[in-house]
Amino acid sequence: MTANNAQSLRPFRRLATLGAGTFKARSFRACTLALAIGLLACAGTAMAAPPAASTPATAGKAAQVSVSNIDFRRGEDGAGRLVLSFDGNGAAPDLRNLGSSVVVDVGNAVLPASLQKPLNVVDFATPVQRIDAHPQGSGTQLVLSTNGAFESLAYQTGNEYVVEIVPKSERAAMGATASTSIATAAARIATANAERQYKGRPVTFNFQDVPVRTVLQLIAEESNLNIVASDTVQGNVTLRLVNVPWDQALDIVLRAKGLDKRREGGVVWVAPQPELAKFEQDKEDARIAIENREDLVTEYIQINYHNANAIFKALTEAKGIGNSGNSGGGGGSNDQENGFLSQRGRIVADERTNTLMISDIPKKVAQMRELISVIDRPVDQVLIEGRIVIATDTFARDLGARFGIGGSHDYGDNTASIGSGVPSAGSGGNATRGLNVNLPAKNFTEGTPASLAYTLLGANFNLDLELSALQEEGRGEVISNPRLVTTNQREASIKQGREVGYLTVTGSGTGIATPTVQFKEAVLELKVVPTITSDNRVFLSLNVKKDEVTQFIDLGDFGSVPELAKREINTAVLVDDGQTVVIGGVYEFTDRSSVSKVPFLGDVPFLGNLFKKKGRSKEKAELLIFVTPKILRVAKQ
Repeated sequence: MTANNAQSLRPFRRLATLGAGTFKARSFRACTLALAIGLLACAGTAMAAPPAASTPATAGKAAQVSVSNIDFRRGEDGAGRLVLSFDGNGAAPDLRNLGSSVVVDVGNAVLPASLQKPLNVVDFATPVQRIDAHPQGSGTQLVLSTNGAFESLAYQTGNEYVVEIVPKSERAAMGATASTSIATAAARIATANAERQYKGRPVTFNFQDVPVRTVLQLIAEESNLNIVASDTVQGNVTLRLVNVPWDQALDIVLRAKGLDKRREGGVVWVAPQPELAKFEQDKEDARIAIENREDLVTEYIQINYHNANAIFKALTEAKGIGNSGNSGGGGGSNDQENGFLSQRGRIVADERTNTLMISDIPKKVAQMRELISVIDRPVDQVLIEGRIVIATDTFARDLGARFGIGGSHDYGDNTASIGSGVPSAGSGGNATRGLNVNLPAKNFTEGTPASLAYTLLGANFNLDLELSALQEEGRGEVISNPRLVTTNQREASIKQGREVGYLTVTGSGTGIATPTVQFKEAVLELKVVPTITSDNRVFLSLNVKKDEVTQFIDLGDFGSVPELAKREINTAVLVDDGQTVVIGGVYEFTDRSSVSKVPFLGDVPFLGNLFKKKGRSKEKAELLIFVTPKILRVAKQ
């Protein structure tokens, strides 16, 4: 056998490196028999080849390639990814694990001097710490130094050879001991939403430039699937997979060669992606052509719990519906069906009977009926009970005194009066009466204070003393309890109170004043939008208002205007069904005191109380707003 023949058998010898236990004995013998037949065919072809084609020098020269780039990246799940690029096809890399290192030998690739340098890749935070690239004989060798437990995965596509070093992760499986799993190369190549869990039995492949159709046959033997490969599936693949699920291995091979698969039952069809895309497009075009020739049917759908115009608007204004959205029907100019109706579909809403009329192919009409049945159903209701509590507590105390001394002295014909400061003629020597200090209890209190008076009269003098005091206490509580019922996600409001009128005067160019009566609301109002969540709670968007008239301000000839005490809260809160929650509160406390006195005399101990008055007041006001939602189930569960 010539050297070329021996070299052509190398890919098939590598099939014997499949892990023990990976394939059944029967499958292995079947593969061996098939490969033996293939060997005879390859040997006969090689001996029948022209002498020029079997020259070893010529073959070696054609297979020689050069390393064009060495790149390292961090993949998903902390995996290290080495991408080895060549300047042409035909590279024959070989990967093996040596303890904590991974060695890649490329016997027919030349390493340029610019790439003969070590790479420190610790900063990538992968199992790979260092990469050493150096020539090895007539080829190239790369040594990947690692740290920690890892799994190695390699595959080749075109002029690129990819080695992935994935950290091991343990996962429990059905009460057995934890087993290691490696992240899939297919998930790293595909987008994140294409990520899937592989459940096939682990296999080990070590292929060197083997036909793709042969690999598909081996996977079919292992998976017990019927794999049908299209005639356009061609080319060879080089990959090394260790303990990889067979379905993951299949995805890797397909993506490496630009292939895809479609599965129906136990049969898998494998073909190039453009071929499958064209097949599916032709199939879809045929389906649309059949539907375009299908007879239209018309159905009338009665709307019970919703508004027909609202449903019509929702269906026709959907993006891509393909109709104009007018009340007369729906249609469009797109060449393919879009949205809820087909290209020929029409929908009309009748407001008087609350009915939708739909004309379309039977499949679309059935879909529309199912969709409307989901929309048109009774909605749960919510009872919202509000409670507004206004509590007040007032205290006021006033202490005062009135004090007066009067007297008279006889100067002959005139009598001087003490106290009044005005002489009175002919008074007969009687003392006049008056109050020198007048500080009664009247500061924080409004009622008539109680008084205690004492009068001392003499022949020529008199003494008047009056002590007054008043203490007022008040407690009040105002409770407002608005209630309302509304459907889910529907705004509702309730209002109770009065409008207070007042007069305004406006002037004109002639200077004549024009009176105008205006009104201002002083109401209790509850406005709410409830939303029932999936976990039986209620999200409330609330506006609570409680206004009242405190007093009227007199404006003389212009009448009076009201002064309002406003209390309002605007908030949103999430409450459990039937739970009472305090959504707001205001607490006010006022403490005031005052002293009015005669200078100097009011500061005299004990006696100074006759020359001053004192007052003190305390006011407390508290506002609390409570809300209790209760779900009233109407819709069927």
